[in-house]
Amino acid sequence: MEKTNPIEVIAGIIWKDGLFLSAERPAGKDYAGWWEFPGGKVEVNESLGDALVRELQEELCITPTNFDFWMEKTVQYPEYTVHLSFFDIWEFSGQVRSMENQQFDWFDLTGNLEVRFLPINLEILEMLKKRELHK
Repeated sequence: MEKTNPIEVIAGIIWKDGLFLSAERPAGKDYAGWWEFPGGKVEVNESLGDALVRELQEELCITPTNFDFWMEKTVQYPEYTVHLSFFDIWEFSGQVRSMENQQFDWFDLTGNLEVRFLPINLEILEMLKKRELHK
């Protein structure tokens, strides 16, 4: 089996009034119906910050204006490997709108999450909870 380079992906943890935004993966994409932090693939020669801005404009019609790199994680799926770079987004311009016909909602870290998050995002949620406890 030929080894390929990981797919570079950015993900935004968008905060508003103590809640974070999550979106359902749209029909036709891998893992459709699962929920995740919004984001997408980094294009060739694109910086992570530029990819974050572009993806959120395309996906949710917002422009991040105040954001910080948080962490990275590599995930091995049966079909491919993904290298994720997570950003906290503290401010954005525009109104959140579904540009890919996906559902989205705001969630509380301490609430009961009644949607099906991708396993890696459940792990990230646990890390966020621990981080918030230590603030």
